[in-house]
Amino acid sequence: MTLAGFIAYTGALALAAAIPGPGITALVARALGSGFRSSLFMCLGLVLGDLTYLTAVVLGLALVAQTFGTVFLVIKWLGIAYLAWLAWTFWTSGISAEQVEAGKEKGGLVSSLLAGLTVTLGNPKTMVFYLAITPTIIELNSITLADYGVLAGITIVVLLIVLVPYLMLAAQARWLLRTPRALKALNRTAAVFMGGAAAAIAARQ
Repeated sequence: MTLAGFIAYTGALALAAAIPGPGITALVARALGSGFRSSLFMCLGLVLGDLTYLTAVVLGLALVAQTFGTVFLVIKWLGIAYLAWLAWTFWTSGISAEQVEAGKEKGGLVSSLLAGLTVTLGNPKTMVFYLAITPTIIELNSITLADYGVLAGITIVVLLIVLVPYLMLAAQARWLLRTPRALKALNRTAAVFMGGAAAAIAARQ
C-alpha cells in the first residue's frame, strides 16, 4: 500500500468512529453506569470487533462484496435505514436515567470486553464501513502482511484516540448526565450525528 492509502484509511476510520452510533452509545452508557475502568474494557472490546472486521475484509470478504455487488448494496441501504431509525429513536427517547442505572457493571471486566466485541460485530454502521467503504479506499488485492500490520495498528490507535475521550468525559460527568436536561441534550446531539451519517452514506456513490 502507498502512504496515501494509509492516510485515506486513517481519515475515513477516524470520521466513521467519531460519529455517534451504537458502539459509542453503549460505551457512554457503560461509563455513566460503571465508571472509567469497566468502560475502558468495553472500549477494548469495540476495538477487537473492528480488528475482526478488518481481518475478514483483508482475507477475502471484499472480493465477495465485489462479486455480489447487489447484495452489499442492499446491506448498505439497510445500514442507512438502521442509522436513520437510530436517529429517530434518540431524538424521541434515547438514553434514559433508567438505562444508565442498568449499565452498571455486571460480571466484571471480561463481560465488559465481550459486550464491546458483541456490540461491534452486530453494528450495521461498522459493517457498512468495512464491507462497503473500506474496499473503495484501499487496494485489497495488493495488501501484504506488513500492510495488514500497519492497518491494524492504525485501527487500534485511531479508535482509542476517538473513543477514550468519550468514556473519560462520560465517566467524569456521570452524575451530571443523569439529569433529564443533560440526557436530552446528549440524545438530540447523537440523533443529529446519526441522521447526518445516514445522509452521508446515502449520498456516497
